[in-house]
Amino acid sequence: MQNNNQSLNKVRVWDLPTRMFHWALAAAVIGLAISGTVGGSAMVWHFRFGYSVLALLLFRLVWGVVGGRWSRFSAFIYSPRSMLNYLKGRGQAEHSAGHSPIGAGSVFAMLGILLAQVGTGLLSDDEIAFAGPLTSFVSNTAVSVATDYHKNIGKWLLLALVLLHLAAIVFYLWRKHNLVHAMLHGDKELVTAVPASRDDAASRLAALGVFGLCAAATYWVSSLAAPAF
Repeated sequence: MQNNNQSLNKVRVWDLPTRMFHWALAAAVIGLAISGTVGGSAMVWHFRFGYSVLALLLFRLVWGVVGGRWSRFSAFIYSPRSMLNYLKGRGQAEHSAGHSPIGAGSVFAMLGILLAQVGTGLLSDDEIAFAGPLTSFVSNTAVSVATDYHKNIGKWLLLALVLLHLAAIVFYLWRKHNLVHAMLHGDKELVTAVPASRDDAASRLAALGVFGLCAAATYWVSSLAAPAF
C-alpha cells in the first residue's frame, strides 16, 4: 500500500534576531498607542517608545541586507508576475518558507508607515510641553504638517495595518497554518526543502552589534532636542 503522506523538512526560517525584533516592535507599538492615547505625563513614555521603534526600524533595515536568508529583503521582493501567479494558486516553494508575496507587501507597508510615523513624530510639536527633537531644524510649516500627519493620519493607517495583520494571522490559523508558531520558534515544516537562515552564535553576536549601533544613532537623534526652559 502506497503511503500518500509527504515527509516534511524542518527548516530554520526566522533567525533569533528577526524574532526578537518582531516581538519587541509589537510591544513598542502597543506602548506607543497606549501612551499616545493617555497623553499628559504619559507622553514621556510615548517618546521613549518612539525612540525604541526608531532603533528597531534602523536595525531591521540593516538586517534586511545582512541578516538570515529569509529575513533579507531580497528574499521577499517579488515581481508582478510572481505576485499574479501566487494569487492564481501557482505559488513557488519560497512563498511558503519566508514571506509570501501578499505577506511581503504587508511587511513593506508596515515598515514604511512606521518610518513615516516615527519620522513625523520627531518633527511634531503639541504646543504644550512636548516637541520632537528635530523641530528646531525645520520651518514652522513643516512642523505643522508633520504634527497633523502624525496625530490625524499616520496613527490610523498604522492601526488599519495592524488590524489587517491580525486578521491575516486568524485567517491562516483557520487554514491550519500557524504563522505565530514560526515567529516564536523560528522553524517551519515544509514539503519542499529550502535553504535555512543562518542562526548561530556569530550571527546573533553580529546582530547585537548592529542593534547597538542603531540604538546609539537613535540616542544621538534624541539628544538633538532643544533644552527645556
